[in-house]
Amino acid sequence: MNATPDVLLLIASGCPHCPSVMQSLSELLKDGKIGQLEIVNIMQKPERAQALGVRSVPWVKIGPFELSGLKSKAELQQWIDKLNDDNAMSDYFAELMLSGEIDKVSELITQQPNLFEALLKLVAAPNENMSVRIGAGAVIEHFAGSDILKQHTGTLIEYSRHQDASIRNDACYYLGLSRDTSVLPAIEALLDDDSAEVRETAADTIAELRA
Repeated sequence: MNATPDVLLLIASGCPHCPSVMQSLSELLKDGKIGQLEIVNIMQKPERAQALGVRSVPWVKIGPFELSGLKSKAELQQWIDKLNDDNAMSDYFAELMLSGEIDKVSELITQQPNLFEALLKLVAAPNENMSVRIGAGAVIEHFAGSDILKQHTGTLIEYSRHQDASIRNDACYYLGLSRDTSVLPAIEALLDDDSAEVRETAADTIAELRA
């Protein structure tokens, strides 16, 4: 990623938060944090919003990140800084889930299957917001039986050995969603887990995979 990304801002006449976001981005442009700032009033150019699937403004695109609603200068700076962060997409997915945009996460992964790994990082974060972990689970369920999920069973097998029982339990369940019988040995190993919940999930998952 470039250190100074180009940024697109969509606004609309009468939008209460657009002026604040526009000012913040203009200041970041002057500070040299942004290489170019394109501002589009969707009242005049509705086709831009339609092409991007934008339903509300202000809307900002910074690299791969699409942010909607009021964002402070500090928040915008954080997303610029994340462009060179290995955990950036995981953080972005968490942001989308907290905003109720779970379908957006599924859409992005469908378009770029390699992003599934960023989703799985949220599964292995024991201190992650519960809403985010539930959202991550919903997205994984969306890909049940898919090649995308099957290609990442290796990561889930690693998670099934995690020290946190809740992560082992989730990993076991998601391995079952792969519908790939080659993961059975990893799940069978959980039948002797210290956690009764993990043992129960493993038994149920094994039964479903063998059915």
